[in-house]
Amino acid sequence: MATYATHTVESAPDASKPVMEAVKSKMGFVPNLMATMAEAPTLVESYLTMMGIFEKTDLSPTEREIILMTNNRLNGCTYCMAAHSTVAKMAGVDEDVIKALRAGTPIADPTLEALRKFAAIMNESRGWATEEQIEEFLAAGYTTQTVLEVIVGTSLKVLSNYTTHIVSPPLDKAFEPMKWSPEDARR
Repeated sequence: MATYATHTVESAPDASKPVMEAVKSKMGFVPNLMATMAEAPTLVESYLTMMGIFEKTDLSPTEREIILMTNNRLNGCTYCMAAHSTVAKMAGVDEDVIKALRAGTPIADPTLEALRKFAAIMNESRGWATEEQIEEFLAAGYTTQTVLEVIVGTSLKVLSNYTTHIVSPPLDKAFEPMKWSPEDARR
C-alpha cells in the first residue's frame, strides 16, 4: 500500500512551499489534506487556486458551502465534511442548514433547497442534468451563471474528495468537533 507524507512547509517539495506558506499565513496552520496534497505541487496549487476562484463567484458563503458539503456527503468524504462543517460554522451558515447538509435532508429555505438538490443532481449524474432539472433550478431563482458555478464547486470537491480517498489524511484537531461519517447522516 502506498503511503503519503504529511508535509510541513519545510519538508514540502520546493514548488509546494509558497502554497503551504500562504495557507499557513491565512489559516494559522496547514490542514493535513493540503499537507498531503503538497507531494504533488500542481495538485496543491490547483486546489488553492480553485478555492480562490470559487470564492469569486456570485454565490454567498452559505450557497458555496451547500455545493461543497453536498458533494462531500455524496462522495463520502469524512475529512472534507468535518472541515467544511467547521468552515461553514465560522462563516455564519445557519446551524439548521449545516445539519441538513450533514444529514442529506432538505433545507427549510426553498431557494437554498433548490441549490442543494441541483448540486446533488450534478454530482450523481456526473454533470448530465436534464433540461427539466435545469429549468426547475432556474425557476427557483438561480441563473445560468449559477448552473456553471455549481460545476466549479463540484470540480473543487473532485480535487479534495478524491485526494482524501487515496491519501487518508488524519483529521486535524481544528475539525474534530465536527467529525462526520456517512453513518452519522443516517441517524
